[in-house]
Amino acid sequence: MENAGVTSETSVRRQKRSKGLDGSDGDPSKSNQSPNEAEQEASGEDSFEDHADEVAPKAKRKRGAATEAADEPGIDQSLIDVIKYNGKLIQSAVKRWVERYERDSKSAMAELLMTLFEACGAKFQLDAGSLDETDVDDVVVSLVNLSKNGDVEDLYSSKRREIKSFKENLVSFWDNLILECQNGPLFDKVLFEKCMDYVIALSCTPPRVYRQVATLLGLQFVTSFITIAKRLSSQRETTQRQLNAEKKKRNDNPRVESLDKRLSSTHEKITLMEEMMRKIFTGLFMHRYRDIDSDIRLSCIKSLGVWIMSYPSLFLQDLYLKYLGWTLNDKSAGVRRTSIQALQNLYEVDDIVPSLGLFTERFCNRMIELADDIDISVAVSAIGLLKQLLRHQLLHEDELGPLYDLLIDEPPAIRRATGELVYDHLIAQRRSGPQSGSREGVDESSEVHLGRLLQIVEGFSADPILIAYVVDDVWDDMKALKDWKCIISLLLDEKPSIELTDIDTTNLVRFLHASARKSVGEKIVPAIDNRKLYLTKAQKETLENNRGDITAALIKRYPQLLRKYVADKAKVSLLVEMVTVLKLELYSLKRQEQNFKIVIQLIKDAFFKHGERDVLRSCIKAINFCSNESQADLQDYSQSKLKELEDELINKLKSSMKEVAVGDDEYSLLINLKRLYEVQLTKNVPIDGLFEDMDGILRDFQDTNDEVISFLLLNMFLHVAWSLQSIDVEDSSEEAVSSLISKRAILFERLEYFLDTLPEAYQGRNGSHLACRICIILAELWCLFKKSNYTNTILASLGYSPDISTLKNFWRLCEQQLNISDETDDENANEDYIEDTNRDAVMIAAAKLVSGDVVPKDYLGPEIVSHFALHGTSVCEIIKHLISVIKKSADDDISALFLEALKRAYHRHVVETSLSDESSANKSFLECKDLASRLSGTFVGAARNKHRLHILKIVKEGVFFAFVDAPKQLPFLECAVLQFINKLPTSDVLDILKDVQKKTENINTDEDPSGWRPYFTFVDHLREKYGKTDGDQEEKEEATVKRRGRPRKARNIQGKKLFDGQSSSEGEDSISASDPEDQDEEDREEDEPLINSFSSASKLRFMKLSQKEATGAAGTSKT
Repeated sequence: MENAGVTSETSVRRQKRSKGLDGSDGDPSKSNQSPNEAEQEASGEDSFEDHADEVAPKAKRKRGAATEAADEPGIDQSLIDVIKYNGKLIQSAVKRWVERYERDSKSAMAELLMTLFEACGAKFQLDAGSLDETDVDDVVVSLVNLSKNGDVEDLYSSKRREIKSFKENLVSFWDNLILECQNGPLFDKVLFEKCMDYVIALSCTPPRVYRQVATLLGLQFVTSFITIAKRLSSQRETTQRQLNAEKKKRNDNPRVESLDKRLSSTHEKITLMEEMMRKIFTGLFMHRYRDIDSDIRLSCIKSLGVWIMSYPSLFLQDLYLKYLGWTLNDKSAGVRRTSIQALQNLYEVDDIVPSLGLFTERFCNRMIELADDIDISVAVSAIGLLKQLLRHQLLHEDELGPLYDLLIDEPPAIRRATGELVYDHLIAQRRSGPQSGSREGVDESSEVHLGRLLQIVEGFSADPILIAYVVDDVWDDMKALKDWKCIISLLLDEKPSIELTDIDTTNLVRFLHASARKSVGEKIVPAIDNRKLYLTKAQKETLENNRGDITAALIKRYPQLLRKYVADKAKVSLLVEMVTVLKLELYSLKRQEQNFKIVIQLIKDAFFKHGERDVLRSCIKAINFCSNESQADLQDYSQSKLKELEDELINKLKSSMKEVAVGDDEYSLLINLKRLYEVQLTKNVPIDGLFEDMDGILRDFQDTNDEVISFLLLNMFLHVAWSLQSIDVEDSSEEAVSSLISKRAILFERLEYFLDTLPEAYQGRNGSHLACRICIILAELWCLFKKSNYTNTILASLGYSPDISTLKNFWRLCEQQLNISDETDDENANEDYIEDTNRDAVMIAAAKLVSGDVVPKDYLGPEIVSHFALHGTSVCEIIKHLISVIKKSADDDISALFLEALKRAYHRHVVETSLSDESSANKSFLECKDLASRLSGTFVGAARNKHRLHILKIVKEGVFFAFVDAPKQLPFLECAVLQFINKLPTSDVLDILKDVQKKTENINTDEDPSGWRPYFTFVDHLREKYGKTDGDQEEKEEATVKRRGRPRKARNIQGKKLFDGQSSSEGEDSISASDPEDQDEEDREEDEPLINSFSSASKLRFMKLSQKEATGAAGTSKT
C-alpha cells in the first residue's frame, strides 16, 4: 500500500507521454476521426489503452532516446544496489531495465533473476545464452547449497542502518517493474512466467531467508497484478459501453470491429492476469500460509485480506475465504489478529456481506471463542468482529451468552470492547440490513437507553460490583449515564416514561453513584495497574467541570432524594456518599446554604436510623468530607453536627450498657458499638469513661454474645491505639503514659483469657469469627508496642514482647482457624464484617509478626512456612510474599527456617501415621512433599547460585536428621530432602552421594527392606541427577516457569473444512505448520543454538560410558 502513490504517478506519466506523441493538435490522424469518436475522446471514455498498439513503437523510441542521457543519476548502479541503497532511483532503474529487455531479453532477464537471488542474499551467476535450457530446480538446489555452506547474507532481517529500507525498496522495485511492463513484457508469457517459477521454487526451500524474500515478492506480484487487472477491467467496461453504443446505430463501420477486437484483447489480458494470480496462490500461498515462521503466515493472511477487498470478482469466494477461517486457529496471536482484522474489513462493506453467508455459518463459533482468547489484543479484535456480525444480524442471541461474561473480565481492554458491543447491540440497538432497516443517527431519549440498561443488569442485581463493572464498560459510549437530570428525575418519579420496580430503582441509584464517581476521575472497579495517574491541565479542568455539572443537577434535588430513600438501606448509603463528588463551594455561590444544612442533618439522621456497615461508613465519610472541604459557615456547621453525632452516640452507648447490666437485650448495645467502631476508624473519640464499662461487661457477663464481645474488644483496641498516637514522644506526660499502660494491661488480660479458653470452647465453626478477631487484635497490639521501637527512648516502658507460652497459644488458635474452611457458614456471623475475619486475615496478622521482627522467628516463622501448601491459593501467596521478605534480610538464615518448617510438616505426617489412618497418612505425606517442592521452587535461575550454600545446608542437615533414627525417619529423605537435590550443581550432588553411602557402610539394609526403601530411592535419584548436566536442569526449569498473561483456554487448533470431502492443498487441515514434521525438524536444526549440540554430545558420551561400565560390571560378576 505504500507504493500506491508511485504507481499512480508512473501510470499518469506514461499516459501523458504517449498522448504527446500521438494526440497533438498537428496530427493528421485526429482530423480523420468521426464526430462520435471525437466526442468519446473528449468525454474521457476513450483511454490510453484504446490505442496501445499504435503507441508502443513510439514510446519505445522515446525510451531509447532517454538512455542516451549521460548525466542520468544511478545509471552505473546495479539493480540490487539501487534496491539496497537508493530507493529514489527505482523508477528510473526500472525504465532502463525495460529498455534493455526490449533490446536483449535474455541478458536482461538473467540480470533480473540474479537480482532476485541477491535479494535473497545469494550470489549466483546465470548464463544468458543458456537461460532457456537452465532448469529452475537445479538452480534452486545450488542456492540451497550456498545457504548450507554459509555463503548467504541475510538482507531481509539485517539491522544495518544503510539498508533499513531494503524490504520497502524491494517491494517498490517489483511493483514498479510490473506496472512498467503492463503494455508489453508482462503479457509475453516468458518474463514473468520465469520469475514466478523461481519465486515459487524459492518459497518452498528450507532456508528461512529464501522463504521470507520469495513470499514477500510473490504476495506483491499478486497485489500488482490486481492493480493492472482492475485497470483492464475498467477499460473493458468502457470498451463494452462504446461497443454497445456503436451497435445501436445499426450501421456497419470499422469502429465496431475495432472495438470488438479491443474488447477481446482486454479480456484475454484479464484472463492471463487471473491465471498468474492463481498460479502464485496455488504454488506459494497454499504452502506458506502454514509456514513455521509466524511472520510469513501473517504476511500471507494480511495479503489475502487485501486481495479479497480489492479484487472481489476473483477472491470473494469460499475457495479463498476459508483460509481466513482456518487461520483463526493459528498458534500465533499475530496471525489470529491479522485474520480477524481482514474479516473486519470485509464485514465493513455492506455489498460484500451477502457473499459471506456460508463462511459466517461455518466459522461463527470460532469467532465467538476468540472473544475469550488468551491474547488480549486478539480478544479485543474478535469482540469488534462480533459487533459487526451482530450489526448485520448474522448471529443468534443464544450464541452470545458466554460473551456477556466478559463484561467483568480482568483486562480493561476486553471489558471496554465488550461494553461497546453491548451498547451498540442491546442499548442503542444499531442494526443494518433489509429486515430492520438502519437505526444509525436515530436520537433516542436517555430514558429509553437507561431502561434497556436496567433490563440488562436485572439478572445480577444482588451483586453491586457487577453493576459497577457494566457501568465502567459502557460509560464511554452511553451518554445517558451522564444525563444527571434524567436519572434524578426517574428516581423522583417526575413523569417517567418507563415503569420502575424497587430493584430498578436500586440499580438506578447504583448507576448514578458509579457514573458520578467515574466522571470526577475515581476508579469504580478494581484496577490491575495501581500506578498513580498523572493528569494534564485540560483533563483536570474536564473533571472539575464534571464535578460542577453534577453539583448543579443535585444542588436543589439532593434533599428530596435523601428524604425519599433515607429509610432504604440499599439506596441511602450510595446517595449519602454522593456528597463527596460535589463541588461544595457552589452551595455558597448559588445561595443554597439551607439545602446544604438540610443534607447534613439528613445524613446524621441516616446514621442513627441504620446499623449496617455500608450506611454507617458512608455517613461518617460524608460528614468528615463536609467538615474538611466546605468553607466558612458551612464548615463550622458540619463540624458542629459531627460533634453532636459523637455526643449523642456516647449517650446512647451508656444507656444501652445500663440496659444490658440489668438484663435487657444486647441488640441496642451491639448497634451502638458498631457505630462507635466506624467513627473510631476515622477519628479519635474521647471514651475514657466508657473503657472501664466495656471491660466490666467482658469481665462480668461471660455469656455475652460473641459479636458483642468482638466489637467491645475492637473499640477498646482502637481507643488504646488512638491514645498511643496522642502521646508526644519528646514531651510526654507520665500520667498519659501510665494511663495507656493500664488500659493496655486490661486489654491484654481480656485477650489472653480468650486465647486460653477459645480453642477448647469452640471446636466447630461457631465462634471462629471471634477467634479470628482475637488473633488479629493481639497481632496488631504486639506490632504497635514492638519493644525495639521504644528501646533507648523516654517511652521505653511502652515496649512489649509476648512470652513463648502466649505465642504458642496464639499460634494454636491461628492454626485452628486456618483449618476451618471459609466456605463453611456461620449462622452467627455478621455478613457486613465477614471478610475481616477469614483465614487470610489471620495469616496476614501472623506473617506481620515475623516480617516485622515483632516476635522471634525461630518458632513462629517455621510454623507459618510449614502451612505453605495447605490452605489454598490466597494463603499460599501470603506465605510466598513472607518468604521473599525474609530472603531479603541478610541476618536471616533461610536454610534453618526452611528445614525447621519441613520438620514440622514431617512431624504432622508422623502423628497421622501413628493414628493408623492410611488415607490421612498418605495425604500428610503428599502435603510434606508438596511443601518441599514449593520451598525448593523459590530457588530458580540466579537464585540457585546466590543461595547455593543455603540449599546445600538444607540437604546435608536434612540427611543428618533422617539418619538420627534410621530407618524410622528415612521417609524424610523422600518427602523433604529429595526436592532440593535438583537445585544443586553436579559436583555437590556427588559429595552428598558419597556421604549418604558412607552412612550405610556397616549397616545391613536387608533386615528391613521396606524401612530402607526411601534410602534407596534417594540414592537412585542422586545417581540420576549426577548423570545430568546443569544445562539440562536449567532448560527444564525455564520450561516450567509460570506463564504470564490471561489464563490459557483449551483450543482445538485443527483446521475446519468449508466443504465436506473437499481438499484443495496438501495438509490444509493442519493449521500453523503442525503437520509437516520434516519442516519442523529442519527449522529446529536451523534455530538450535550450538551450545545444545555440545550438551547433547557430552550427554551421549556419558550414556555410552555408563553402558560400558555396566557391561564391564556384569562381565565381572559373571566371571
